[in-house]
Amino acid sequence: MVLATVVLALAVADILWGGNAGCDAFIITRIRLPRVLVALISGAGLALSGLQMQSVFRNPLADPHIMGVSAGAGLGAATALLLGSAGAAGLTSAGAAVTGGMTLAAAAFLGAAMSAALVMAVSTKAKSTSTLLIFGIMLGFIINAIVAILQFSSNSESLKAYYSWAAGSFSNCSWGQVITMSCCLAAGLILAASNIRGLNIILFGDEYAELSGAKTKRIRLSAMAACCLMTAAVTAFCGPLGFVGIVAPHIARRISGRKFCSDHSKTIPTSMLAGAGLCITADLASQLWSRLVSPIPVGSCLAIIGIPLIFIILIGGNNNDIN
Repeated sequence: MVLATVVLALAVADILWGGNAGCDAFIITRIRLPRVLVALISGAGLALSGLQMQSVFRNPLADPHIMGVSAGAGLGAATALLLGSAGAAGLTSAGAAVTGGMTLAAAAFLGAAMSAALVMAVSTKAKSTSTLLIFGIMLGFIINAIVAILQFSSNSESLKAYYSWAAGSFSNCSWGQVITMSCCLAAGLILAASNIRGLNIILFGDEYAELSGAKTKRIRLSAMAACCLMTAAVTAFCGPLGFVGIVAPHIARRISGRKFCSDHSKTIPTSMLAGAGLCITADLASQLWSRLVSPIPVGSCLAIIGIPLIFIILIGGNNNDIN
């Protein structure tokens, strides 16, 4: 088994270094490698987004999916797919794929930003984190209702493209989309890294942060901008993927240890690694199940993996790990 793995790794390395230009090279460089990179980038970006949202809202269950940011990004992407032809054209033409992909990304970012602005506005008035959490869930329901209305007014081709996107997938991504997602992740990581001190301080509450000289509004704005950027890129190209942003930060805190729970210089890299691992695992499980039984989308695999982990977090009684 080990020998076979080594031989396979050497063959892949030979292909990547340009020693093979045949069918195997096409499969590895055009299909497999972009898929792996997209899964890694998606998991890292969603995990980083979830970690920052849990910190700024001081809620262990906050993440882009629960708080409605992913739903807003999904509304933007759905609008581009169902009311325009750019997304559908991008599936068949290489030149239009770039344009369609950028249209999707821009529309998703706009939707995510609008949802984030609503959440931020409510967060200043909400009396508890539970109220804010309920608002995020209700916001997601409202947005899903709007998307359902759009579906009824769309043609069959647009609906086919939408349903394929909504199922969630790391496949069919071009190198251009990989680069776009990488740039969004890099920008979000830079924002998060520059905001580490603020994220650490805000965990102790707004009053303490203000007394320490921190500007809480600027901290939240920077964190939410990073979340919107990364969530929009992932949602636009891979569909609405949930549960990674909730689970990965909790895994990271347990890996880092209780001592480092409030130190984002430790939890940011471990959260990103945990999120990337979750997405890779879900993608592998999806491919294996599709070959043995029947096709299953990555989004469903993430739900099957993520929901039990969330229950373990809730039952474990360690919801205050962010403090």
